[in-house]
Amino acid sequence: MNLKQQLKEAIEAAVKNSGLVETESIPEIKVEVPKDKNNGDFSTNAAMTLTKLARKNPREIAETIISNIDKDAASIKEISIAGPGFINFKMDTAELANVIYTVLDKKENYGRSTLENKEKVLIEFVSANPTGDLHIGHARNASVGATLSNILDFAGYDVTREYYINDAGNQINNLAKSIEARYFEALGEPLNMPEDGYNGKDIKVIGEELAADHPEYKDLAEAERIAKFRDLGVEYEMRKLKADLEEFRINFDNWFSETSLYESGEIDEAMKTMTDNGYVYSADDATWLRTTDFKDDKDRVLVKSDGTYTYLMPDIAYHFDKVERGYDKLINLFGADHHGYINRLKASLGALGQSPDKLEIQIMQLVRLLENGEEVKMSKRTGKAVTLRDLIDMIGVDAARYFMIMRSTDTHFDFDLDLARSESSDNPVYYAQYAHARICSILRQAKENGFEIDVEAPVDIIENEQALELLKKVLEFPNIVRGAAESRATQRIPNYIHDLAASFHKFYNAEKVLGEDADKTRAYILMIEAVRQTLENALKLIDVSAPEKM
Repeated sequence: MNLKQQLKEAIEAAVKNSGLVETESIPEIKVEVPKDKNNGDFSTNAAMTLTKLARKNPREIAETIISNIDKDAASIKEISIAGPGFINFKMDTAELANVIYTVLDKKENYGRSTLENKEKVLIEFVSANPTGDLHIGHARNASVGATLSNILDFAGYDVTREYYINDAGNQINNLAKSIEARYFEALGEPLNMPEDGYNGKDIKVIGEELAADHPEYKDLAEAERIAKFRDLGVEYEMRKLKADLEEFRINFDNWFSETSLYESGEIDEAMKTMTDNGYVYSADDATWLRTTDFKDDKDRVLVKSDGTYTYLMPDIAYHFDKVERGYDKLINLFGADHHGYINRLKASLGALGQSPDKLEIQIMQLVRLLENGEEVKMSKRTGKAVTLRDLIDMIGVDAARYFMIMRSTDTHFDFDLDLARSESSDNPVYYAQYAHARICSILRQAKENGFEIDVEAPVDIIENEQALELLKKVLEFPNIVRGAAESRATQRIPNYIHDLAASFHKFYNAEKVLGEDADKTRAYILMIEAVRQTLENALKLIDVSAPEKM
């Protein structure tokens, strides 16, 4: 148990022992690191959160809590009350230094939690139509989805990462017809591109390759030819998307095909379930879902008057399948243009007999690329919209992944390409990686001077102010991970990484690691190795490398 968690449990025990409120009524106790270090190592607002329940003045409550705390068991050196009722704690620095041993023992698992009842979570992200290249919006979606998956897994959840392949519907029919048009063009026949066709270079390449390898396809019946081109087109586009995602360090556990919903009969099953539950009705020669029963602004059509499904129905069947697979929580990451889709999809969960709250939807707001202070809309290489591949080529995977999760998903993001390329402390990813490389350099020097990492070396002699602040930052990591998981706030990890790197740089500038005092040197070597391991673990959560040299 780390020092912060130990303190939290001591406060909880003190509240229970005080008799201020009924045990079952005690709210969650929060322990934070004060911004002003003069206020101590940790602080809690527990007294203020208990005011209404205890019906007492918060300072009076604070005094009661303090009188019931076991200071020795929690390694508390001093306790004070500040302001309206904040309780501040100064800890035994020897105990604070013990976090070093915890990190060195757990190594790559430092910060990882184990939940007694693992919640099964399915995260669906990216899910771009297989009709063209991934763009900047998909890059943000992919970065956030992968990072959120990593965080939840590290926090103890049972996580599945899934990509929904939209390989059915009008857009795929248009893809097949577009390939057909390019196929016949390559055979010397007039181009007959459909009105909503795809004019990308890759579609022309597919058509030309098919014409060269399979000229006999022109003699097939039109329906058979279109079906073949549909399958080949989706296969070609998905192969390209998967290659780009793999380059971007995005991996999925499942690739779920929309077509499989039709083949398995799950669309019919989902429709039957909603009908049996009383939420489906007929009107105006169409079949409707009563989504207004679940806070949607109007009911939604499932089957149009011509007998074809709306795009909503296969999406409902897909979520029906997710539920049937036994997931406790469904998380979808959607683009900014899907905001109006939230209520109807959550309503469909209700119609399926599930709690709409089982589904969480995060909307990815828009990303604007800036270069030399001006917006970049077109790729210099192709003269078309900037793609994920372009972004990787421009700044590399590390910078792209780091920058894409630096801000909350519900805010628009200005992506400064010049900053992402710069090798300066202003570039947050460079700043963090440089901290890791600097630690590795010091450890190499230590080894050359005969100092190995000795886990038996005492660390209670660490008293330097910047060193203790650095240790407090290391101590925070498990709670940062848990908080990011519970709030689905991926930006908290790069924020933490920056703060940890800053704390290390401050320590490095204030204190010499390899000094004349051999005992202190050994303690500092252990400390910076613990910092290095924590930094590596945090960078791994966002799939950014931790270089040993720069």
